[in-house]
Amino acid sequence: MKRPPRGREAVASARHPRALATAFLSVLCCLILAGCVGNDDQSDSDDYPLHTDIQATTFWVGEILDPDASDGSQVISTYDSLWLDSYGGCDGVWIDDSCETEARFAENDYFPTSMEPLQNPFYLDLPFDDINNGRAFEMRDDVIPWAAESPYAENSGDRDFSYMKNRWVEISRDDLTCYGQIQDAGPAEYNDYLYVFGDDDRRPKSTRWNNAGLDVSPALNSCLEFDDLDLTQAVDWRFINEEDVPDGPWTRIVTTSGVQ
Repeated sequence: MKRPPRGREAVASARHPRALATAFLSVLCCLILAGCVGNDDQSDSDDYPLHTDIQATTFWVGEILDPDASDGSQVISTYDSLWLDSYGGCDGVWIDDSCETEARFAENDYFPTSMEPLQNPFYLDLPFDDINNGRAFEMRDDVIPWAAESPYAENSGDRDFSYMKNRWVEISRDDLTCYGQIQDAGPAEYNDYLYVFGDDDRRPKSTRWNNAGLDVSPALNSCLEFDDLDLTQAVDWRFINEEDVPDGPWTRIVTTSGVQ
């Protein structure tokens, strides 16, 4: 941006109203291009409704919940067929050839104790799969609040581009607030759009796992001080734009990879 006039330049500009008007328009255009002036197509984080008292369970990369179920393994996710490899391995500890979860600690930024993750250990899922669920894919342009924004609008109709993966979510429990990125879909449901995007604080459609409405990673479990690694816990959550996410252990590694 051109610097504002100083000294004699300022006096000269003041004597020429047309010059002032031109300068004003130039500055305004620069502000708009830089995003300093509000854009109606851009969502504000305060516009996202708060979902209250929602039960959350804990899941982790490498978990085998039910080897006979199509969605019973966290070796893959709905957005990453190589999730275990992409993440860098078991997000926990190996016990008798089984990837098990573990408690995390603030002193280590709630990171796993036995491996170095390649992706953000602060991850979660919500029950809307905009890639593999045909109906959810068809309606995502209509129900997802940021669908008209870039880069989502440019990828409308692309089954290899998710509007959900890597989006940020703010999660609170009592006086604690932590942040995570969406890396999977569930629990149990994959097109519960009325709950995920609704503004009426609707309850999740699924009644499994104590009516759970999201799964959170071990890092989020410990950051929010859940009472147990295996029990559900009530939380409040809402979407939040990346630029509004405060610095914290959840920004030490930010996942940016796409669908694979």
